[in-house]
Amino acid sequence: MKMNCIAVDDELLALKKIQRFAEKIDYLNLMGTFDNALATFSFLRENKIDLIFLDIQMDEFTGIQLLETLKDPPYVILTTAYDEYALKAYELDVVDYLLKPIPFERFVKAVEKVYARFMKDQHQHKHIAMGNSVEKKSDQPEFTFIKSGNKTVKVYFDKIMYIEGQRDYLQIHTEDSKIMTLLNFKKMQELLDPQRFIRVHKSYVISIDKIDYIENNAIRIKDKLIPVSNTYKVAFFNLLNKKNFI
Repeated sequence: MKMNCIAVDDELLALKKIQRFAEKIDYLNLMGTFDNALATFSFLRENKIDLIFLDIQMDEFTGIQLLETLKDPPYVILTTAYDEYALKAYELDVVDYLLKPIPFERFVKAVEKVYARFMKDQHQHKHIAMGNSVEKKSDQPEFTFIKSGNKTVKVYFDKIMYIEGQRDYLQIHTEDSKIMTLLNFKKMQELLDPQRFIRVHKSYVISIDKIDYIENNAIRIKDKLIPVSNTYKVAFFNLLNKKNFI
């Protein structure tokens, strides 16, 4: 896995040296070089950077000032001709501190240190993401069983389009069938994910995912036009807004 990096230094020869060194290391992808800190800001806003080779002493805006300004800085290797900034570098959680002129073997050692940390963080992020995915799936089952007449029918939540109240019954409209049940809306909604299903009328619960369009106070799902009553309108539109759908 490659690390995207940039170099910031007001000395052209120093930039060329870092560029030459970076080209020799296969896991480094040097995306740009900058001769002042201010020119770096817009690039960092638009691009995902894993590592900055950062000079300290620059005109107008120092490397330290740049680092202090960044809200979520990438890994940083400071490059400088002065050793009095070592303590400040430690305070800013800089990975390494290279004194000019920089020998190639010292450059490699610093980069290896960053790469080890980078790979460890990537592994941890992947592990957390997988753990969250498993946890989410276990918290939200994919189906339930519904009593319908003499049968107990397996119903997948992602196939439910809407549920319609018909006197003493509910009719569950799925993508491939209609299921009648004596469950009431209260019991039915206890089975449903409130982030995916919402009541919009005394006679209807709908799946947010199955909405084709909303017009005035009505929802179109397939060939069914479902009214949104005043009682449930505010909660319905609040949920859409919360999910950034409107």
